[in-house]
Amino acid sequence: MDSPGSSPYSVIVESRSPIDVRHPRQDTSPAVLIRPYSIADAQSMYDAVRESLADLMLWMPWCHPDYSLDEARSWLDLQVEAFRQRLAFEFAIVSREGRFLGGCGLNQIDVPNRRSNLGYWVRSTGTRRGAATTAVELLRRWAFESTDLVRLEIVIAAGNVASQRVAEKAGAVREGTLHSRLILHDARHDAVGFSFVRPVESG
Repeated sequence: MDSPGSSPYSVIVESRSPIDVRHPRQDTSPAVLIRPYSIADAQSMYDAVRESLADLMLWMPWCHPDYSLDEARSWLDLQVEAFRQRLAFEFAIVSREGRFLGGCGLNQIDVPNRRSNLGYWVRSTGTRRGAATTAVELLRRWAFESTDLVRLEIVIAAGNVASQRVAEKAGAVREGTLHSRLILHDARHDAVGFSFVRPVESG
C-alpha cells in the first residue's frame, strides 16, 4: 500500500540507476485525476489521513493515532525528490474539482528486474465511488506508457477485502496467498498478491 508516513515506510531506491521515464504525462478520467505530489499537498493529505484514521490504521503500518502534519511534510519532501530523480513515483488522487482523495504510487522499485510495488489508499469520505479503481487503472497505464517497468505488484493483507476488490476491478491478476508476508502494527498477516504485467510485444 501507499505510505504517506514517516521514513521507515517511505521506500526510496538508493544506489541504483533510475528507471527510464519516457515523457510522463498527467492522466485524466471523467471523475478522478492522478498527478505527482507537491509539498503544497501536506495539509490536504494530513486532513485526509486524520479523517480516515479508523479505516487506515487497520491496514497501513504508517498510520497511527498521533499522525502529524510534520510527518506528512517529511514524507512529501522525500517523495517529491524521489520522483524528480525517477527513483519512485507517488501520485495524489484528486477529484475533477481538485479535492484531495488519497494517494497511489510505484515504489520499492527493483531496477534489474524492472518490477515495482503498486500501492493506493483513499480517504474515508471518498470510498465506494470508484476513485481507487480509476486511480489504479490510470497508474497502471502511466507506468506502462511512461516507464520501462514490466511488472507491477500489489500486496494486500488477506483481511483487507475492500482493497482486494479494487485490484480485481482494475484488472489485476490474483496470483495467490503469501503467508506471513506483512507485519502490521507488530502482528503477522497473510497477504494476497496481485499483478499487472506489461504485454509481450510481438515481433
